[in-house]
Amino acid sequence: MREQRAMEPKERMAIPRQEMPEQNPQRRKHNYDEVPYGFSEETAIREAQRCLACPKPKCVEGCPVLIDIPGFVELIEEGKFVEAARKLKEENSLPAVTGRVCPQETQCEIKCVVGKKGEPVSIGRLERFAADFERRSGKMELPDTAPSTGKKVVIIGSGPAGLTVAGDLIKLGHEVTILEALHEPGGVLMYGIPEFRLPKEVVLAEIEFIKELGVELHLDYVVGKAISIDELLKRYDAVFLGTGAGLPMFMRIPGENLIGVYSANEYLTRSNLMKAYRFPEYATAPIRSKKVVTIGGGNVAMDSARTALRLGAESTIVYRRSRKEMPARAEEIHHAEEEGVDIHLLTNPKRIIGNDEGRVTAIECLRMELGEPDDSGRRRPIPIEGSEFIIEADTVIPALGNRPNPLIAQTTPDLEMTKWGTIVVDEDTMGTSKRGVFAGGDIVSGAATVILAMGQGKIAAKAIHNYLETGQMKQVNGESTAVPL
Repeated sequence: MREQRAMEPKERMAIPRQEMPEQNPQRRKHNYDEVPYGFSEETAIREAQRCLACPKPKCVEGCPVLIDIPGFVELIEEGKFVEAARKLKEENSLPAVTGRVCPQETQCEIKCVVGKKGEPVSIGRLERFAADFERRSGKMELPDTAPSTGKKVVIIGSGPAGLTVAGDLIKLGHEVTILEALHEPGGVLMYGIPEFRLPKEVVLAEIEFIKELGVELHLDYVVGKAISIDELLKRYDAVFLGTGAGLPMFMRIPGENLIGVYSANEYLTRSNLMKAYRFPEYATAPIRSKKVVTIGGGNVAMDSARTALRLGAESTIVYRRSRKEMPARAEEIHHAEEEGVDIHLLTNPKRIIGNDEGRVTAIECLRMELGEPDDSGRRRPIPIEGSEFIIEADTVIPALGNRPNPLIAQTTPDLEMTKWGTIVVDEDTMGTSKRGVFAGGDIVSGAATVILAMGQGKIAAKAIHNYLETGQMKQVNGESTAVPL
């Protein structure tokens, strides 16, 4: 243990939270380079010194994948950066990703003891630092894996849930295959989150690490079309469904069928996965607009609005509640406003207006006021009569969430689904109503966070391992009898 650990708690508490340098807003809104630059070695050590190494760390309780947070932070304090990354990877297969997009402020950091009297330790920024340092050092080391069990698992979807299951199961000695419908792996990490927030080279490096562990990856493979779940069960001992939620939702207001209305899913996929922002280097033409209105208040709305800015448009967000109710991370809202996105709060679209050619020309909105809380716990927005007003626009992007694609449900009739099209699971195991089939991520919870999907992936991996070892599986309809595998 280095000398720094001899620091008194009062000395640690006196250290201010370290700032992470960022691109200038006026420059970055014209490029796709990552906004934050990350910590330097000196800044990372200084931030790590703020950690009190609590005997019963509450921060770990707030982490869906239960990372040993004090352990990896202490290693950073000692200057053992590669070792810190390896400590992270004991529980997290994608630390460079979660260090960037995980909402630490509402999970691990909100439980940080240091934050009770000041600002919490920057756990996410330290996680990103350690993972980036290891990748750039060229010292990425494969962990030991268990001897082969002879059991085979197939994972449908290579998003955060699927990659987590793959990383955990391959270490336990099982043979793992991932089937991905798109031409690039990564799921929402590739098609949904923009380059300036999550560089794709980072995602691909994390996936390459999982492949080097021995996971087999097949792209352009649509399960439900090329092969059914029942057919897969004849070839594999267990199936994990991590197909996400890629079916966009709309408001069902007049004008949503006009030319110039794009779901956030389509808008971001064209730019991110299909590389439209690098046209003509890539053949996908970007959606060039002059005035873009994005509907919604989540991270996807911020991503869409900030992408519109970078494609040369005036960018506006309309959100029907107040800032307090916005589900987006405070950091993302701050970045959007810094770059010049105009946010209209307590505003709800009423109709989209078009011209004789069927193209969007404006959007009519209503002012709102907040009433009593609804089922979500947030105060219900109520229209103010006679408050209609017009915002000029040639492009409108509803960013209202997504539902799962119905293909799996349509081709697997004995798989129990909810009325929203998500898969019903036992929350303790992520086991479905179908023997040998597990599920996790947005296909279960609806559109949610990357780290929540990874947390469900870890639960599923543990349950799948137990199922492969014992033949027992706790399903949504109760505990099944053990059947030799």
